[in-house]
Amino acid sequence: MRVEAIELRQIAMPLLFPFETSFGREEVKICLLVRIYADGLSGWGEAPASAAPLYNEETVGTAWHVLESFIIPRVLGWTFHHPSEFPALVKDIRRHHMAKAGIEAALWDLFCQAESIPLYQALGGERRRIVVGVSLGIEETVDKLLSRIEGFLARGYRRIKVKIKPGWDVEVVKAIRRTFGEILLQVDANSAYTLEDIPIFEALDAFHLLLIEQPLAEDDLVDHAKLQAKLSTPICLDESIVHPEDARKAIELGSCRVINIKQARLGGLSAALRTHDICQERNVPVWCGGLLETGVGRAVNIALASLSNFRLPADLSASDRYFQEDIIEPPVTLNPDGTITVPTAPGLGFQVVEERVEKYTVRKQVFRL
Repeated sequence: MRVEAIELRQIAMPLLFPFETSFGREEVKICLLVRIYADGLSGWGEAPASAAPLYNEETVGTAWHVLESFIIPRVLGWTFHHPSEFPALVKDIRRHHMAKAGIEAALWDLFCQAESIPLYQALGGERRRIVVGVSLGIEETVDKLLSRIEGFLARGYRRIKVKIKPGWDVEVVKAIRRTFGEILLQVDANSAYTLEDIPIFEALDAFHLLLIEQPLAEDDLVDHAKLQAKLSTPICLDESIVHPEDARKAIELGSCRVINIKQARLGGLSAALRTHDICQERNVPVWCGGLLETGVGRAVNIALASLSNFRLPADLSASDRYFQEDIIEPPVTLNPDGTITVPTAPGLGFQVVEERVEKYTVRKQVFRL
C-alpha cells in the first residue's frame, strides 16, 4: 500500500465529569487524530497526548510538531506491505511514542481493511469478550467517590481502580472496603510517592488489592524493586515501561509482578505486542490501561486486549463513561456480564463519524504528496 495523504486533527471533547490524578485535572479530552489515505482506503489512529507534559513528556503541541516535521515526511509516498515495518522507518527518532503510535494505528487499520480482517485477528487476539473495569479520579470528598463507585458497580463493571496521592490513600481505600467489601480493587499513584512512604504501602497491603500501580518515580526501577520486596500486593508498572526491554529489565530486577500495557505509551502496536510476549514468556500478567481515549484509540486498545496474556480487567470502559457522544458508531457498550465485545468488522471494527470529528476539531491540516 502506498501512502497518498495524511490528515492530522487536534480535537477537544468535553468529559462527562472531571478526571483528577496526582498530577492534574482534566475536564476536556484533547488529543490528535491521524487519518492516512492509501489505495482508495483511509485508516484512523489516535495520539492521546495531553495539553501538558504531565503523564509523559509529550503534549499535543510536541506531537503535532514531530509528526509534521519529522514523521509525516517519511511516511508520505511510502509503500508498505505490513504495518510492523513502520517502527524501523522512525527508529532514529527518539521517544515521541504517542506521535508514532497514532501513525502506526492508522496503518494497521488500513492494512486490516485491505485484507478484510478485524484488527484483533491481525494482532493474534483470541478473546471475543474482554473483562473490563473503570478508573476513577480523585474526588472532592470520599462520599462523592463512594457514590461514583456505587453507580459503576450497578452498571456491571467488574473492577474498580482509584487514583491515590499523599493524603488521599489509606483512609480512602479503607472506606471503599468498608462500603463495598471484597470487590476487585486496585489503586494508581502515578509516581506520587517515594520510599519514605513505605508505611503507607504497608498499610495498603492489608486491603487485598489486585495491585498498586506506579507508586514511585517513572524512571526508578531500583526503588520499585525495594518496595516490591516489602509487599505481598503486586506492584504494577505503567509510566516506567516505555520500551519492551524496560519490561524485561523490570521483571528481572523484581520491580513489579504485573505490567500495564498502553500501546500509545510504548510507541505503537508493534512495541505493545513485543512487550506482551516478553511478559508472557516470563509468566507475568499484563492488562490494558487507558488514557481517556476517544473511540478511535479505544478501538485499538480493545483489539490489543484480546491477546491471551491480558489476564486482568482492562481500563476499557464504555463510551458513555467519558463522553456524551463518542466519535464512533456503534459506541463501545458494556455487556451485562461486565465485558466488552471485540468487534469483528474489518479494521478498527467501528465506523468513525466524520461529522462528530469535525464538530470537535480545533485544528486541522492535510499533508499530500
